[in-house]
Formats: sequence, structure tokens, C-alpha cells
Amino acid sequence: MLNHSFYRPLGRTGLKVSPICLGTDNFGNPTSVEESTDIINYAIECGINFIDTANSYTSGESEKIIGKALEHNGLRDDIILATKFYYPTGKKGINDSGISRKHIIKACEDSLRRLKTDYIDLYQMHRIDMSVPLEETLYALTNLVDQGKIRYFGATTSPSWKITESKMLSEFKNLSHAISEQLPYNLLDRRVENEILPACQWANLAVFAWSPLAMGMLAGRYSNISPEMYDTPRFNRGGIYADRITQKAVSVSDKFVTLAKEHQIKPAHLAMIWVKDQPGITAPLAGPRTLDQMKDIIPLMEKEISQELKEACDKLVPPGSAVANFLNSAPWMKGKLL
Repeated sequence: MLNHSFYRPLGRTGLKVSPICLGTDNFGNPTSVEESTDIINYAIECGINFIDTANSYTSGESEKIIGKALEHNGLRDDIILATKFYYPTGKKGINDSGISRKHIIKACEDSLRRLKTDYIDLYQMHRIDMSVPLEETLYALTNLVDQGKIRYFGATTSPSWKITESKMLSEFKNLSHAISEQLPYNLLDRRVENEILPACQWANLAVFAWSPLAMGMLAGRYSNISPEMYDTPRFNRGGIYADRITQKAVSVSDKFVTLAKEHQIKPAHLAMIWVKDQPGITAPLAGPRTLDQMKDIIPLMEKEISQELKEACDKLVPPGSAVANFLNSAPWMKGKLL
């Protein structure tokens, strides 16, 4: 079990979370129900107390798997359970998405049912919708807090000015405050360090980092020397996923892999620890596909890297810069990498 001294504050809430948290995008596809359940149980046994999912992950199947696992092991109240709303979960009509009051309330009720719980600890807006006044969204989320259906709420992949707007609206309108933000953050894309992370720190938000391994690039999954290594499910998925995996990004990843090996540490371990201990980061989200991967991640919660190694990483990709575009799923981001 993880020593209590390693847990970190969840923003302004007074709660504590493990320094690495469990992401569940793989649950249900490709990870089976049985192995997903094993991953949940092992993670909790080893001290991870934050599980992140979304209503859109495998069309709600991830939530169902988590709900059944927590019902069976009886540890629901020991876990900070986070899910998200925004994307549709099926063909339910034109309003089955977004951040409107109607969709938020319906999505929350559906998630509660799938998760087999009567409350969600952290309810997150999966993406920003510029066409909906944020005040509309904050009133709906405050109502859910008042009803006891959610304890707290947050957002993911927001621009810095929306983080500021949310805080100011909550203060002036006497609404509940957001307590967290999820960001795409890894060594290959550090642009959130320029404005978004400082805004989160100003607003006293917990910050969770998604894709800390840069879709496997920082684990040495791809190589420009061997083109056949690009034949992966994520690259073949096309669209925004393939757009992130470029020859330039893989070239830097190759240097990162070499650096890790020179310091006798697995590249994936170095990538995860680097994110975990960056200023302003509460925890990276680890999304294991197998139980063995989960077992490989657990020891990293207590490990650190040297200042010398951090500075070497900075030379590969300087602070605030990027060689891969992990903000390409954000509708507000118009910038492209050359």
C-alpha cells in the first residue's frame, strides 16, 4: 500500500489523491471485462484511489465495468470516481451531446446508473462548447452539486481564458467552483506550460495530465528507422490520432529513448515520472491495457528522477514548446505545428 506521504491535494477540496491515477479508456475495448476488473482491484490494492472514465469511453461500457467492479469489491466510498460528459453515447437525437443543461442532467443520470452509484465525486466537462454560455453549464452543475448527485466538477482541455471565466462567474454569481482541469501533457507537447497551467495554478485547480506517454512514442513504440513500427491500432485509427504521430515527433522520441537507456531507466517510466513531478501537476493518468502494464506502473508512484535528467529532457523539448500536437482535439485550438 502507498505511504500516505505520497498522496497529493485535490485542488481546493481537502481530499488527497494518489500521484498516479487510473485512466480507463481501454476498458471494454481492447481490454476485456475480466482483465479490466483485475486492473481496478490491483490498482486500488496498491494505493491508487482516483479512477477516471467518461460516458463516451466504449459507448458507456467503461463506466459499466467500473460500476460492477466497485459494487463487487465494496470499495466505492474509498475511491474518488470521476467521469465526463459532452460526447454522445449513441443515436439519441441532436441534443445528445454538448454542455447544455438538458444534456448535462440526462448524461449525469445515465452515468449514475451505469456506475451503479448514487453520486459522482468529480464530474468533468469533456470539451468546451463555445456556442453555449458557460453560465448555463455552471448553473446546471451547481444544481447537481446541491442535489448530491455530484460532489465536485471540473473540465478537460480548456483554454486559459475559459478557466479564468469559470472562476470569475462562480464568484460573481455565487455558484459552485470548478476544482480540476485535465490537460494533454507530455514531453513532446509542453504548450500548456505557457498559459493554461499558470491559469490552473492561479485558480487553485487540481491538474490531471492525459497521454503522458504521448500515445506510446515516449515508450519507444515507433521508429523512423523501421516504418513497419507505425502499423499500430492508434496510428491506423487515422484522424487526430495519426496526426499526433509524426516523423519529427518520433525522431525526438528516439533521442528520448536513448537518453533513458543511458540512465538505466525504461523510457515509459521516465516519461511518466517526468510528468508526475512537473510543477502544477497533480497526477498523470495512466491508461493500462493489461494487468502487467498496471503492475509495471505502480512502483513509479514513489520514484523520482534527478535534476540532471530533467535538464536533459528540457534540452530535447524546451519548456513551453512542442514537436507533437496533442491539443488537436480541442475545438478552440487553431495553431498548427510546422
